[in-house]
Amino acid sequence: MTDLTFQPIAASGTFTLAESSDDPIAVRRLGFGAMRITGQGIWGDPPDRATAVAVVRRAVELGVDFVDTADAYGPEVSEDIIREALHPYDGILVATKGGLTRQGPDQWEAVGRPEYLRQCVQMSLRRLGVDRIDLWQLHRIDTHVPAEDQFGEIAAMQREGLIRHVGLSEVTVDDVRRAQEFFDVVSVQNLYNVGDRSAEELLRFSEAEGIGFIPWFPLGGRSLVAVDSPLVSVANRVGATPGQVALAWLLRHSPVMLPIPGTGSLAHLEDNCAAALFDLDDTTMAELDLLVPGDD
Repeated sequence: MTDLTFQPIAASGTFTLAESSDDPIAVRRLGFGAMRITGQGIWGDPPDRATAVAVVRRAVELGVDFVDTADAYGPEVSEDIIREALHPYDGILVATKGGLTRQGPDQWEAVGRPEYLRQCVQMSLRRLGVDRIDLWQLHRIDTHVPAEDQFGEIAAMQREGLIRHVGLSEVTVDDVRRAQEFFDVVSVQNLYNVGDRSAEELLRFSEAEGIGFIPWFPLGGRSLVAVDSPLVSVANRVGATPGQVALAWLLRHSPVMLPIPGTGSLAHLEDNCAAALFDLDDTTMAELDLLVPGDD
């Protein structure tokens, strides 16, 4: 069993958000995604709130200093649990998102009206118990509202000191370029994993621009972590689980990659954090590229 008596997350290295600005934030590259500490379908309370709080606290004990959440997780539940577990967040970057509404389990709808985005930020400030959100991300660009209106309101809130840094979620390179006319985009968060590399163009753009790339769904679902996963042969050879291989691949694939695997289980959390300890060599990386071809 992997020795977890120290902080394995430290082995993932660090990345500095907004490095070229006068207000950079350095974080360890393997973070924690707080979507799964809610109920089924990312709806309502978790089955055991005490366990959810313990998972968040244990993530920090293992060295996590970057926690990603959203007002839509629950909704509101994830932010509430994070505050209970971690406030006042000493040395921890808590990033949150707004702009998605919930209609029920596994139901999501973008709302990008400027007044609603402002409400999202104000309510996240209250739930998290802070005066400024260090990293606020637009969860989705609402296609029914001019993007310039959404970006303009976000820029206004940043000027007012409600938001420190801004990120975007599930966007294209063109979206980022348009947003950069209003504010510095310090992070993007798109679907990406060893089995789905459809956002490769955005990843390469992020590398060139020094933007942090936060891959959501980093473990790729059951097909990549199951006992018959195409990652099993590599996992057996390096003494890891398929999930750990998937995370280690992300960390090695790009220096701007900031995986945020999420879980409501203490055991799974420790497995995920231990992925930072596996440094895949060039031969193994090439083998994984052949095992699970990407879309790039």
